[in-house]
Amino acid sequence: MSMFRKSMTALALTLALLFSFGTSVNTASAEPQATVQSSNKGLFVIVTSDDSMAQMMAMVLSTQTLNQGRSVRVLLCGEAGELALKGSQEKMFKPLNKSPQMLLKGLIAKGVKVEVCPLYLPNTGKQPSDLIAGVTVAKPPVIAAAMAEEGIKLLTY
Repeated sequence: MSMFRKSMTALALTLALLFSFGTSVNTASAEPQATVQSSNKGLFVIVTSDDSMAQMMAMVLSTQTLNQGRSVRVLLCGEAGELALKGSQEKMFKPLNKSPQMLLKGLIAKGVKVEVCPLYLPNTGKQPSDLIAGVTVAKPPVIAAAMAEEGIKLLTY
């Protein structure tokens, strides 16, 4: 499959998913307020892509999963670590008119654990104080255990 065809297919899928999930993400008052459930059935979302549209889709699907009463945990690595930085550039996406970081902050406000990989800060010259409220530095043994929990599906972007 050509690179153009792959890109167009990925774009079409992303747009279709975004539009199908857009109304419920954008209308928080119409949805019951979801919180992290005690059940461990849910998603472990790992975002490494620097592509803001991919980051947005990861946040949309995380929000939808949480709204459906399942657990969500987010790990940001590599270029995606910028989502966790105070004052990072934000790209707004239609039809929500929100950025990936805005949805990330919404997940944090609902109790989702969000972490940056332990390599991110020391290798980018950043400090824990550079992170937005609610984001912590991951501990590899804890992450490995969380990823292996029964009922957890991995979603990577």
